[in-house]
Amino acid sequence: MKKVIYLVAGLFLTVAAQAQVSSMPKPGPVPTVHVNKPETFTLDNGLKVLVVENHKLPRVSYSLTLDNAPYAEGSKKGVSDMTSALMGTGTKNMPKEKFNEEVDFMGANIEFGSQSAYGSGLSKYSNRILELMADGALNPVFTQDEFDKQKAQLLEALKSQEKSVSAVASRVTDALVYGVKHPSGEYLTEETINNVSLEDVRKNYETYFVPGNAYLVIVGDVDFKKVKKEVKKLFGEWKNDVAPNVSYTDPKDVQYTQINFVDMPNAVQSEIAVANVVNLKMTDKEYFSALLANQILGGGGEGRLFNNLREAHGWTYGAYSRVGSGKYVNDFTASTSVRNAVTDSSVVEILNELKKIRTDLVDENELRIAKAKYIGNFVMQMEKPATIARYALLTQTQKLPEDFFENYIKNVNAVTPEDIRNAAKKYFSADNARIVIVGKAADVLPALEGSKIPIKYFDKWGNPTEKPTVNKPIPAGVTAKTVLNKYIDAIGGEKAVNAVKSLVVTYEGTVQGVKLQVTKKVTSDNKLAESMSVMGQEMKRVFNGTSGYQSGQGQKADLSADDVAEFKQTAYPFEETKMKDNADVKLKGIENINGSDAYAITNGDAVYYYDVNSGLKIAESQTVEGPGGQTMTIMSPFTDYREVKGVKIPYKTSVNIGIEVELTATSVKINEGVTAADFQ
Repeated sequence: MKKVIYLVAGLFLTVAAQAQVSSMPKPGPVPTVHVNKPETFTLDNGLKVLVVENHKLPRVSYSLTLDNAPYAEGSKKGVSDMTSALMGTGTKNMPKEKFNEEVDFMGANIEFGSQSAYGSGLSKYSNRILELMADGALNPVFTQDEFDKQKAQLLEALKSQEKSVSAVASRVTDALVYGVKHPSGEYLTEETINNVSLEDVRKNYETYFVPGNAYLVIVGDVDFKKVKKEVKKLFGEWKNDVAPNVSYTDPKDVQYTQINFVDMPNAVQSEIAVANVVNLKMTDKEYFSALLANQILGGGGEGRLFNNLREAHGWTYGAYSRVGSGKYVNDFTASTSVRNAVTDSSVVEILNELKKIRTDLVDENELRIAKAKYIGNFVMQMEKPATIARYALLTQTQKLPEDFFENYIKNVNAVTPEDIRNAAKKYFSADNARIVIVGKAADVLPALEGSKIPIKYFDKWGNPTEKPTVNKPIPAGVTAKTVLNKYIDAIGGEKAVNAVKSLVVTYEGTVQGVKLQVTKKVTSDNKLAESMSVMGQEMKRVFNGTSGYQSGQGQKADLSADDVAEFKQTAYPFEETKMKDNADVKLKGIENINGSDAYAITNGDAVYYYDVNSGLKIAESQTVEGPGGQTMTIMSPFTDYREVKGVKIPYKTSVNIGIEVELTATSVKINEGVTAADFQ
């Protein structure tokens, strides 16, 4: 079973290996940027319209944004998600199918959100694109059938996140930084989604989809006078109203730096987020200094966090930071995902980098590189119509000076090392930082306790909880051999297991919507052949008992000595039959796996987990080497055991390598479907 999982992982590690960090090119002369100014007008209902004519290309874009204040949804969290999902599913004038057909015919793009609408395409269709966008935005039809369909999809998406360590980390970090009653801290649950009715969606739309704080930005190959007339015709009857403006108390940082720990026993890596609250406006004098300070600290592959945790130590594939800005309270966060064994060390290094940028002046060359990147990105983005629209909108909504973006490069270049240090002191907290860690307590908690940083414990929803128990005593008389024998009994008994001379399992799954198929053939005389096909590509591993090869992407190579040694131990229908008499196999302890206590047994760099009560194997993990020498641990659960010819086989498993890949057995054959040619 194990090799199937790591064959799937190999596909992603191969792709990841192609992503290499390149050096920053030397900057050229400072460019001059001209930002086209919009012509504006306002309708009687309050809709503000900004038009930027650009006739270089025969294209046009329309962007409608409702600049309403954020609001908490409380017990009906999910109503805006449902509103967004139902927007664009038909109008009072046109069914969804006909609407979509017309959009496709024009090659246009029209999208809707709970407080937005967007349309773009060739300028020869400009009037019709605007008509359809206006119709979808102002005349939506919310039906019970679509509501039920979208609600089911939302619940399914939420369910898929239950075991996602990164999803839990994101949710808990927001909940703890902002508070669960704040718009930025509340989160979806099955209960809140089920509280939302179709009538709630209608009321949400009627309350918030109003023109009082709305902006329509038009960019492209249009004529101002003509488009003004068209906008008045399509949006002039939009009923004048203003959305509620509910104020919230700004969240506060913790009184002292602390670790907020969430135990997820299925975590093979720790998600770390070091966060604090910020109130950074685009009009603040430190705005550009804060941006560059963040760029130097963790803005990309040349940032200090990346160079420290990945390049210098090889603990992670990436480490980054971000600083939020805008009209409303935001946060600064430095984050990474690291191996369990180096969680405590990674926290120390992140804090060291935070303290360093707050106290030491940055090197002039480091600052020059950061400026060059920001300026380069700024200039490149200026070529995009969407950027022009966004800058025009920001100038209005953020109350920016009219020449803000003309002076952007000048303001970036004016930042000094002293400015960087001052901005870091103000916006990157070292004394009041909230260190949110989501990981496997059994592996990481003892070392974290040794860091002397105070630790508080929370569940997967951000609620305070008790410290998890990580060292449960092993009952007297329980050994690795007794656990493995219990497993063999649980799946059918030694006689039935020994009668299995060959096992063929075919799995199917999807990777980001793409179907894949994995087939594993293994024999009791230590032979194995497995293959994976996806998008017309096939990867194979074959072992004939003494040697073998692996192939894929048009290449073929002999198995390494390490692979051969591992296959000699594991290439059996049930490797436990060999493990139970291996003196190197050890009982590590009892751990919680997906809510169940399990005996953890080590065999080399693999760990197998057997349910304390049922005896069944419920998961296994192994550390593998990825690109750049970094290692990663892959955890795979086993569920849905079914009996095949007297032996129980798990029909479902998965592998999490950044994304969850679920595999379901579609065919299981015992003592059939195998020939000698399979291992040649």
